[in-house]
Amino acid sequence: MNLVVECELEIRLVLSPEHSLPVQARLTYLAEDPYAAHIAFHVGAGAPVTWTFARELLVEGVFRPCGEGDVRVWPAKVQGRDVICVALSSPDGDALLETPSGAVSDWLERTLRAVPAGSESEVLGVDAGLAELLRAGHADGVCLTDQSPSDEAGDAEM
Repeated sequence: MNLVVECELEIRLVLSPEHSLPVQARLTYLAEDPYAAHIAFHVGAGAPVTWTFARELLVEGVFRPCGEGDVRVWPAKVQGRDVICVALSSPDGDALLETPSGAVSDWLERTLRAVPAGSESEVLGVDAGLAELLRAGHADGVCLTDQSPSDEAGDAEM
């Protein structure tokens, strides 16, 4: 499945409570990589800077704060506008971004129509691949479980 869902938008890079800069960005969702959301930031004339994280993080972040570590997402109201805040952390530095809530929500709805939440493994064929692997292993006489004696028997004397 080569379906791609994209959205060009202007986000704000927050430098301080009083100052922010506009940054052009592109949200991309690839149905063949159904768990991931990609955001590419167009900074300067070079190649865009791209971050990849779980689509579910954005889906949840539209409604409530979520995420740990490198990517955190939460809804907010800034100067009367509904925004989605995204905090990114890396060894190279940290960034706080504000994205228009409506644009992100619309893009997420399109991705969820393409690949509904909970059906990602079907798109990847995980269940079919695992079933095939188990069938092939059984047909070849391969044992897929550990048949060695367990050490859980304790210190039994021999």
